[in-house]
Amino acid sequence: MKCRQPGREAGMTTLGFMIIAVFVGLIVFAAIRLTPVYLNYMKVSGVLEGVYQEFDGQNPSRGAIRTSIARRFDVESVSVINARDITVTTDNAGFVVAATYDHKTPFIGNINFSVHFDKQVLVRR
Repeated sequence: MKCRQPGREAGMTTLGFMIIAVFVGLIVFAAIRLTPVYLNYMKVSGVLEGVYQEFDGQNPSRGAIRTSIARRFDVESVSVINARDITVTTDNAGFVVAATYDHKTPFIGNINFSVHFDKQVLVRR
């Protein structure tokens, strides 16, 4: 067992504290910058889930799905992508409604975060 020498203090130096504070501050700032990006994704995901719940098993048309997506984008105030950016493709079981997009947000100086989102739902006939 090691004993401390009399008169020596143990603890963090000011420089060590500053380094840790800067590191924690960068992580907090990154979280602040990325929170709106993920909140917008949650809106887009909610729109697709709402379309799924509205039309699943109801034998919908592609036009009805597109109209519902546009209406939901207006209600949810989705501004990251347009309703036209949502793809509605035919599948054997129904329609695949997909939102695939990249969201880029600045961080510090010329450093940016680029986040890729890919959400799909299958609306069965």
